[in-house]
Amino acid sequence: MSLFSRDKQRVAVEETRRHTRGSHAPAVLPDIREQSEWDAGRASDALHAPLSAPVAGAALPKAARGRPLVVICRSGNRSQQAVGLLRARGVEAVDVEGGMRQRAAAGHSVVGPGGDEGSAA
Repeated sequence: MSLFSRDKQRVAVEETRRHTRGSHAPAVLPDIREQSEWDAGRASDALHAPLSAPVAGAALPKAARGRPLVVICRSGNRSQQAVGLLRARGVEAVDVEGGMRQRAAAGHSVVGPGGDEGSAA
């Protein structure tokens, strides 16, 4: 059974935690931004999976394989692209509307290097 309806392409920031947090959370939160953006700040429960990997046809990180994905980037543009690529491969995926910018604006934590407060770069 799918976590997301087939026609659902995006989720609001507020929905993200429900899908990715807790011991029974079925989805993984891949952050598809590149290394410098990831280093500047990320969601504490995110998995780094740069967009360049699926574009090149690389396999998903092991922790994301076989699980629904809630994909995030800086603003929601690249995550939409990633969702298209992933769905074409048969992966269940949606993107976070507004990305890390919206996440930070909504008051959700953004973790930087060493666990300090980061930036949504």
